[in-house]
Amino acid sequence: MTSPAPTKEQQEFIRKLQTEREKLQVLSKEYQKFITTRQQFDAQLNENELVLSEFGRLKDNSEVYKLVGPLLVKQEVPEAVSTVKKRINFIKGELERCDKNITGSEEKQARSREALAKIQQQYQAKMQAAAAAAGGPAQRS
Repeated sequence: MTSPAPTKEQQEFIRKLQTEREKLQVLSKEYQKFITTRQQFDAQLNENELVLSEFGRLKDNSEVYKLVGPLLVKQEVPEAVSTVKKRINFIKGELERCDKNITGSEEKQARSREALAKIQQQYQAKMQAAAAAAGGPAQRS
């Protein structure tokens, strides 16, 4: 026995399910991208904070060099410290932005999962109602 072809209503539910699943997959990929970006900024922040702490250990007559392309260029210590502090502030701002993106993405995924579950419940309810309607008269005879 083969199962009957899906009705238009069933086909519509299946299409909605597929669309919502695809949407959830896109949101999941976006979320992973946000997480990866945040991890990169976190690593940069740690590195820059380490550099700043190393600056604190320098002696008064120490020299600092900055890598510019293939060259090492002498840089004044206060200028180097200022540059690193600005970089740290920038990275912290980017981390806050990443956190907002992650939170927003988590909320979108939750809404998408809820929509998917609702569609599945509606589909199951329709299928049970159809089965009960089809099976109801046959049981009475």
